[in-house]
Amino acid sequence: MRILIDDLIAIHKILSTHLLYPILLSTLLAMVLFSARVLYSETFTFRNLVWNLYLAWLPYVFSLFAAFLYTVKPKQWWWLLPLGFLWLLFFPNAPYIVTDFLHLEDRPGVPLWYDIILLATFAWTGCFLAIASLRTMQILVKNHLGWFISWLFAGMALTLGGLGIYLGRFSRFNSWDMLFQPKDVLFDIAIRLANPLSNLRFFGFTLLFTAFLLVCYLTFISVRRVNEP
Repeated sequence: MRILIDDLIAIHKILSTHLLYPILLSTLLAMVLFSARVLYSETFTFRNLVWNLYLAWLPYVFSLFAAFLYTVKPKQWWWLLPLGFLWLLFFPNAPYIVTDFLHLEDRPGVPLWYDIILLATFAWTGCFLAIASLRTMQILVKNHLGWFISWLFAGMALTLGGLGIYLGRFSRFNSWDMLFQPKDVLFDIAIRLANPLSNLRFFGFTLLFTAFLLVCYLTFISVRRVNEP
């Protein structure tokens, strides 16, 4: 019995370290707001938010598995490679929800302010999942390759996150398209890189979203350091 309690305490500490409880609370609030809107309006407007939130959870889950494997087998770093690839592939899905503000408009029957809170809650949860999972992966990289490489990794992930959000919103690609039709995705990117003056929105959006994610991430790290004993 004592061993079981110790194991539960250890699991609780790991989950707390990776911010599972506040993320669950934020997810619950988002789903309650969505459910209340469905019951009140008798419509499924914004149902895409639920699917996008599900996709936003995937990189976080992959990061948890990676952290667990590192805890169990810290020297067998190669186990982290497939999880790291899946995490990076789905990472843009987490902050992608911010772009759903494009669907915000005044709809009869539901106050606009309610929809603003609904979208903000989903967007916040997505960003929360993104920065929490990135921090986990960066720490794993730091433990194996050092501080400098870990920040190169974080910068690359944030840049690819901004790029992935653009491809998802405007080119309508999904994360799994990199597995099933990688030529189409890479061709789309290559065309835009080869014609920068004709694709200013591509560069502007990617740059601004990367900067937004970087500020969110640095703020998150700073807050955590202030609260560390």
